[in-house]
Amino acid sequence: MERKLNIQLIEDKMNQQGLSQSGLADKLEVSREIVSQWLRNAKFPRPDKLLKLAEILNLQYNEIVLKNLSEPVIAFRKKGNSKTTEEHIARAKDMGIMLANLVPCLPYESLSKPSTLIEPKNEYQYIQKAAGEVRKAITLNDGVIKFTDLISFFGDLHAVIIPVLWGKRDSHENSLHIYLPDSMTTWVYLNLDSNVMDFKFWMAHELGHVKTPDLKGDDAEEFADHFAGALLYPEKYASEDYKRLSGINDNFKLGFIIKRAEALLISPVTIFQELNRYARYIKSPELELSGLYPAAAKLNKNYNLMSEVVLGTKKPLPEHYVNGTSQIFNTPFFGCLKKYLIESKKDHSYIQRIMNIPVTDAKGIFHFLRDGSEQNNS
Repeated sequence: MERKLNIQLIEDKMNQQGLSQSGLADKLEVSREIVSQWLRNAKFPRPDKLLKLAEILNLQYNEIVLKNLSEPVIAFRKKGNSKTTEEHIARAKDMGIMLANLVPCLPYESLSKPSTLIEPKNEYQYIQKAAGEVRKAITLNDGVIKFTDLISFFGDLHAVIIPVLWGKRDSHENSLHIYLPDSMTTWVYLNLDSNVMDFKFWMAHELGHVKTPDLKGDDAEEFADHFAGALLYPEKYASEDYKRLSGINDNFKLGFIIKRAEALLISPVTIFQELNRYARYIKSPELELSGLYPAAAKLNKNYNLMSEVVLGTKKPLPEHYVNGTSQIFNTPFFGCLKKYLIESKKDHSYIQRIMNIPVTDAKGIFHFLRDGSEQNNS
């Protein structure tokens, strides 16, 4: 999965701008030797330098880096209407490249591509059937899907969960999915600083990605969203509730949907969207409902963030965070990370980049993994 720069194009652009290696190094605030190594493909720039290099030479990311068929396949569960930039893409691919180092440490007897969907289509009945098969596999009845059900299914698919603390509003994404074609492994970053109801949806959303690794871009995100809704609130629920709610006043509808959301531990917005997807499928009028989003926001305030539920605090110590999330999410990530750090003699910067976290947090995790202490965090 080695990345290479498009050296010929870079040198052509440098010549057009009259830039020597020294001049380029000055603009990038790096040494001339570093630039020389880049232009020999002896080293590869970090994401921030790579993007600055592209900006200086007026090139796009996909022009400056030679396409590699085995490069990481990434998918973001974005926050709100946030825009995905080339910087986000470069950072995520950099994280994927580094994850490849952990593959030999995975505790799986064989590395094989998980069971995936054949020719996935963003059609109501196809998604309902696909989600229904997963639902049968992870729960013994037609009841509420629990967090433990979802976690176990990730493990069955050899999808490695990476629980992260990215803050409630600061990050561009709530979750990040990275598929490494060479090893056919899947890595899923889940932001614990999220509301419980939203977090269950994002886990289900990521399962949609695991089942459709060949889908890309907006098609992948749309499919995963619809898959998550169908998994957590299937057609059977939607059919029964649509009949009950048709022609009823808004106050009753809103109260019913809120109670349903609390029972299933999913957002009332998800339920409302699935009800109207069902309505469109049967070619019936969609439900109208005022006050849904303020009510959903108010409901969220009654529940803690997932980090508080899982760890009991918003700011856990490194030992509590690593041991707690490893056990609860049944993830081999930190065990693999510890083994690689010891063997490679990498420092805390590797953790900072592979987890996309502040340097202080990376230092704390590094010292705990390396020698079981939480000292020297500054």
